[in-house]
Amino acid sequence: MKLDDYFKDAKAYVWKEKYAICKSKKTIPDAFVNIIDNKEITVIIDQEKLNSDIIENEKDWRILTLDIIFPMNVAGVTAKVATALAKEGITIMPIAAYSRDHFLIKDKDIEKAIKVLEKLGITIT
Repeated sequence: MKLDDYFKDAKAYVWKEKYAICKSKKTIPDAFVNIIDNKEITVIIDQEKLNSDIIENEKDWRILTLDIIFPMNVAGVTAKVATALAKEGITIMPIAAYSRDHFLIKDKDIEKAIKVLEKLGITIT
């Protein structure tokens, strides 16, 4: 199956919460995600749950999840979405999970992003 075929009649959803992308002193168990690399700990968390472990943060992000399970050998998922959104000046922070792809999009751009993804054939709930 070609990449475009996965987007036809596909679904996605937007999480209701607003999230912060943070540099943290340590991982936070109830965060959406903790990313640990050799330079820092990044935490993406509901911004109402920010605590004293946070060093820096960028607020007002929403999570849009593609409710599409892509086989591991499908190339270009993030590129297709990122390119379509970039053409409209929408910044994203992509996160690939095992079965689903998530995109953090600034709250101010979420309605515009929904329209862009609908043009790709994705229904947003």
